[in-house]
Amino acid sequence: MPYAVETVSSFLESDKPVFGICLGHQILAQVCGLKTYKMHNGHRGLNHPVKNLITGLSEITSQNHGFAVDDMSLPPEIEITHRHLSDNTVEGLRHKTLPIFSIQHHPEASPGPHDARHSFGKFKQLMEDFHA
Repeated sequence: MPYAVETVSSFLESDKPVFGICLGHQILAQVCGLKTYKMHNGHRGLNHPVKNLITGLSEITSQNHGFAVDDMSLPPEIEITHRHLSDNTVEGLRHKTLPIFSIQHHPEASPGPHDARHSFGKFKQLMEDFHA
């Protein structure tokens, strides 16, 4: 989806906060110079365990994707924030200096666990800081 990568690239030039979810995670990864690849078996359904590398806590998540981010192409300004505990794929990224982050799973999905909803609070805080 080159048009989506191009559109999101223009957002990054403005220093506005950006939060990517699922496909948005993959698009942000490509914008930041990472590669993505088609998974042999995608992640589908509820109860996928993901480790938040920042807090050290595990989150039970909803997932629906067949592509993943290649962590071998990680540029120095990007940090991995989440890993899938079943296959160690990248589940979250953040930019070290810009207000940009993304997650591969669906924090908005319900019914089911709400472990990842804190991501919206993080984005809200970035938006408030941007407008302050």
